Amino acid sequence: MKKHKLDTTNLPRVVIIGCGFGGLEAAKVLSHGPVDITVIDRTNHHLFQPLLYQVATAGLPAPAIAGPIRHILRTEIARGNTTVLMGEVMSIDSASKCVVLDGGEHIHFDFLILAAGATHSYFGRDDWAKYAPGLKTLGDAFTIRRRVLTAFENAERETDPVRREPWLTFAVVGAGPTGVEMAGTLAEIAQQTLRAEFQRIDSRRARVVLLEGAPRVLGTFPEDLSERAKEQLEGLGAEVLPGAKVTNINAFGIHYDMVEVGPDGSKQTVSHFLPTRTVVWAAGVAASPLGKALSKSTGCELDRAGRVIVQPDLSIPSHQNIFVVGDLASAKSYLDPDNPTLVPGVSPGAKQMGRKAARNILRQLAGQETQAFRYFDYGALATIGKRAAVALVDIPFTKKKIKFSGFPAWLFWLWVHIYFLIGFRNRTVVFMDWAWAYFTSQRHARVFPDPHALEPNAVVVHRDPNAPSPDTK
Repeated sequence: MKKHKLDTTNLPRVVIIGCGFGGLEAAKVLSHGPVDITVIDRTNHHLFQPLLYQVATAGLPAPAIAGPIRHILRTEIARGNTTVLMGEVMSIDSASKCVVLDGGEHIHFDFLILAAGATHSYFGRDDWAKYAPGLKTLGDAFTIRRRVLTAFENAERETDPVRREPWLTFAVVGAGPTGVEMAGTLAEIAQQTLRAEFQRIDSRRARVVLLEGAPRVLGTFPEDLSERAKEQLEGLGAEVLPGAKVTNINAFGIHYDMVEVGPDGSKQTVSHFLPTRTVVWAAGVAASPLGKALSKSTGCELDRAGRVIVQPDLSIPSHQNIFVVGDLASAKSYLDPDNPTLVPGVSPGAKQMGRKAARNILRQLAGQETQAFRYFDYGALATIGKRAAVALVDIPFTKKKIKFSGFPAWLFWLWVHIYFLIGFRNRTVVFMDWAWAYFTSQRHARVFPDPHALEPNAVVVHRDPNAPSPDTK
């Protein structure tokens, strides 16, 4: 018997921009209320970003960490009050209450939830992007995977040991969780996965260098866990350079400065050059450009990273019908009303903000006051490699935290990430792939499109052996 869909003709329309963690949670909560929902995303899939580096390093296939938005929201769509549109929002008109899509289509809203996420920040040096891709989308992951695997292939073809070395040197800029996880996994690939698959090169001689401008890796973690992460990285064969400030990146390598102490105790800044053909950027995050579009339309304030400064209930000043959540929001948690704290840019925060924004909309429609956002911190995790991780976990209903590292932290990291994946199939696929990789050290997602078709001028391997070395300046 065919179900009658909900008549949404006279219902308030809520437009959700972005279907990451925050947007997805908001849509699920709102679908139970008397509203007409339109979800807009520039892609057709939701992405589990915490595991994106696994796709970039050939540990997982893309479908294992991504799912079609329409499939994820199929129950909400079946209720009749949820519409999903694939398109890019070009501008926001708060006065006429509409958003403008690519192609000129205008979508009216009574309430707006902006959950557009974040992108890369190169601190004013956007020219570095073509040499050092970041990791935010599946496209980024495929680009990094292609460059990493192509580097080993080019090293196998290069007959000059001096020219081969940059192909076997991999640099990761930024030692936050993404940078640490990327560096540890690259070291594992070189030391274990590829060690018996080349004839002319020994993959175990590859260098993986992690550069961090701050004094230590994982700066948001306690100092002892930070030091433990550094030790585990070095145990995997990676080189860690805290205090290395990148000054330039080009096609042939990275220039960076470090403060070094002389024999007499004096300090001086010394410039270095690391020859490498493969660089991964994990150092900076900037809010979606839609934050500036919203600021232009509404006059709301942005922080230094371009995030929208929101009120306690996640709305923006003078516009109680517009909410900002996730990485685009500069939000505070009012768990302790007398001491509000900044919400970190992590997936649990985005999920909780999405749910709170949705509930505050429903409260407004019911004639009730909105509530301040309260963030419940579950702790922090970072994996370094197989059997290596660090964890800082909150004990529920107390103010105490548990710190642990090594194999127990790695097992806990595995459980948490499998648990939070969307869909039984994805959980099963990831569990099976990780189990196989654990016992065999193999990564079977090591395929990529023809690099010459995608980047026709990116790589030049064969040159006159008597030609001078390329200019590295």
